[in-house]
Amino acid sequence: MDIARTPSTPDGNPEMADAAHEVTSPVEIRREDYRPFGWLVPQVSLDFALGVERTEVVATLEVERNPAAEPTHVLHLNGDGLVPLSVKVDGEEVNSWTMDGDDLVITLPGDRHRVEVATRIDPSANTQLMGLYASNGMLCTQCEAEGFRRIAFFPDRPDVLSTYRVRMSGDKAMFPVLLSNGNCTAQGEGAGGTHWAEWHDPWPKPAYLFALVAGDLVVRKDSFMTCSGREVELGIYVRAGDEDRTGHAMESLKASMKWDEEVFGREYDLDLFNIVAVSDFNMGAMENKGLNVFNTRYVLADPETATDGDFDGVEGVIAHEYFHNWSGNRVTCRDWFQLSLKEGFTVLRDQLFSQDMGSAPVKRIEDVRVLRGVQFPEDSGPLAHPIRPDAYREISNFYTSTVYNKGAEVIRMMRVMAGPEAFRKGCDLYFERHDGEAATCEDFIKAIEDGAGLDLTQFRLWYSQAGTPRVTVRVEHQGDTATLHLSQVVPPTPGQPDKQPVPIPLKVALFDRETATHQGEHLLVLDKAQDSFSFRGYARPPVLSINRGFTAPVSIDSQVTADDLVFLAAQDDDPFARYEAMQELVVTHLKDAVAGTLSAEAREAGGRAIAKALGAVLADPALDDLMRGELLILPSQAYLAEQMLVADPGAIHAERQELRAALAQALESEFVALHQGASAVPYSLSAEARGARKVKTQALIYLAEGNPQLAAEMAAAQYRAADNMTDRQGALMVLAGLDSPERTHALLDFYNRYKANPLVIDKWFSLQAGSLHPHALDHVKALAQHPQFTLKNPNRVRALYMAFAVNPAAFHAADGEGYRMIADLILELDPLNPQTAARFVPPLGRWKRIEPGRAGLMRAELERIAGADRLSRDTHEQVARSLG
Repeated sequence: MDIARTPSTPDGNPEMADAAHEVTSPVEIRREDYRPFGWLVPQVSLDFALGVERTEVVATLEVERNPAAEPTHVLHLNGDGLVPLSVKVDGEEVNSWTMDGDDLVITLPGDRHRVEVATRIDPSANTQLMGLYASNGMLCTQCEAEGFRRIAFFPDRPDVLSTYRVRMSGDKAMFPVLLSNGNCTAQGEGAGGTHWAEWHDPWPKPAYLFALVAGDLVVRKDSFMTCSGREVELGIYVRAGDEDRTGHAMESLKASMKWDEEVFGREYDLDLFNIVAVSDFNMGAMENKGLNVFNTRYVLADPETATDGDFDGVEGVIAHEYFHNWSGNRVTCRDWFQLSLKEGFTVLRDQLFSQDMGSAPVKRIEDVRVLRGVQFPEDSGPLAHPIRPDAYREISNFYTSTVYNKGAEVIRMMRVMAGPEAFRKGCDLYFERHDGEAATCEDFIKAIEDGAGLDLTQFRLWYSQAGTPRVTVRVEHQGDTATLHLSQVVPPTPGQPDKQPVPIPLKVALFDRETATHQGEHLLVLDKAQDSFSFRGYARPPVLSINRGFTAPVSIDSQVTADDLVFLAAQDDDPFARYEAMQELVVTHLKDAVAGTLSAEAREAGGRAIAKALGAVLADPALDDLMRGELLILPSQAYLAEQMLVADPGAIHAERQELRAALAQALESEFVALHQGASAVPYSLSAEARGARKVKTQALIYLAEGNPQLAAEMAAAQYRAADNMTDRQGALMVLAGLDSPERTHALLDFYNRYKANPLVIDKWFSLQAGSLHPHALDHVKALAQHPQFTLKNPNRVRALYMAFAVNPAAFHAADGEGYRMIADLILELDPLNPQTAARFVPPLGRWKRIEPGRAGLMRAELERIAGADRLSRDTHEQVARSLG
């Protein structure tokens, strides 16, 4: 599943028990307490009589004792707010069942039984969007992690694997399309204007992968011939009028299927593969077997309404969910502690796919930027946890950047140490050993060990220890020998005060300063607290390029001089290392500026060094514009704050903007020339044209700080001339941060042009909430009252409030008004959609790393949330951990 999912609380259905939002200290679930379920459920039959306000479900479970579990006569079936209408065992209705909280408990005398339970639910009342819910007259499901228990009583855990037969019937006019997992085996007409369809999924799966969609949809069809010669029918289902924007998604799907065959040897295994786009969805997408359900933002794309980033997002998420067919579905996770087994591995697979589809260096930089902007702060804050946690209270809170992005980096390190070919052998062995099973992270590591011939004993610490390792580097030169002295520290995190050294693979090169060449790249593995590595043949002190390609998710303190960073920014032949040198040059300068340790002369010298490096980037004819655009991006405020023990958001913002203004003024003519040259490149999806659009926006961002009036005129002209969303949105983003007449005109024009398109209007909300405008906070308040804003649609909530929460200048307003706004949102949203509400807690949870004045205001808002009545388990756990 593509990041973010959620909890289970009843949805107000009169047929459901009223247990909503009681938060009595949620029970802690520990990994060490895992025990196999007492019963196997090899077959499940589900019969749905569908209705938006009333759906009846009959679930028939074939159960048999599990020989691997402790013997028991008790069958414990999870439920969430459900009330059984009838319970039958082997065809006979029984009344001997009991309820254990929300769960149904049945005593079974024999070794095999058929258990049938009928329930009734109201999808229209399900504002949590978990289980079966209604979205604009359509019915759809979301079951990961524990949503199936909101549909039917079931052992809702990932290690219970079953084959499913599903029968759906409903009003044909309302639900002309009836979809579920697997292959459609039969369909027909019913009485009174109804119709029905039957589906069978032959591959055993856990309940979290069940899916059902019923609604009035249109389909784009295509097909794919697998490597063994089977033809697979492909379908992308959307609402009428959206079908013309599904072409890119279909091409991305076919490219994913081909790539997975060629790179990982994985062939698709059903006759059908369907995708459905849903506008009300808590996350990005869900990998249900053969029936992926997607947020519309990751399906619909055309040049008029989607940016280049949106096109990339569609391609990447389509690939991610398709790749889950093997890394998540055919081999699933034994329990939710193993979540990174499927998510970290699949994120790596989608990253490698995107690298092959576009610019590998740019994709690597983008992925590292996300890791540093989201996961590094998570790793150093109150919510830090290993990629395989030891305990949780609400599993939805562990769909995190640590599990996904750091999990991918950890597996990437195995690939770096093994090499691509040996890593592939290990992956093949993993799929061969565990196909059709619920596996563990240890199973994966062991397969890589055996297949690649590695000893990963110490490497397993990456799975059990939280925190971002910090590596200190010192280069010593004597005679013709250069020696690298490396040391590592894994910082303490909540519950883990003391850490052991982990193996850290680092690719390095040593440059000759005069020739700008090196003697080759070396892979070093630092697996001790400190170690040294010597290299001969260096008559002069070399310039060190380290962690090339970002081979390890660590922080590096290399104590490189500004002159060496300028050299690497201009000369390094590793694109990531070149980017890193630019980032480090800026980070070092801004850290000192914020700390107040720079003299006027040092500040001026630092600015000149950065301007020199930036000027080299602007002038380098060997650089393509996609890479040039990356090198122009300043380190984010979140990343800068991570480099400081205690951060002052106001000072960071002021110094960062002052530096950008100085660079813009020093290089104004170069930025104007860059924008003019890029504007002459016509629209296409080629790398050249995408790069041109990228640098155009970056040039405007700089000019907006150095010469606002010129930037406003250029951005307004770009907006008027735009024939694509990338240029139009880039111009509007810059204008949204300026106090100019052009701003008002462009925002009004954009709204009127796209007011019927929800995904584009999401952009309109986000651009204003995330802008550098001095009154951004007031703008958010006004936008919350806009007729098109609603708390019921997660996309719209995130568009406005998450854009604001990650806007440091506005969110960290010195008087705490930004903190109050987010706390108010959490309290209002929590009763409607706990999962989405809980995801707004982490920005407040960073209070311990913020200067005392703001920290006190942030903590006060967390305490206010904690004191609220009937808080959801999701939000309660996040707030309690943030305060702890």
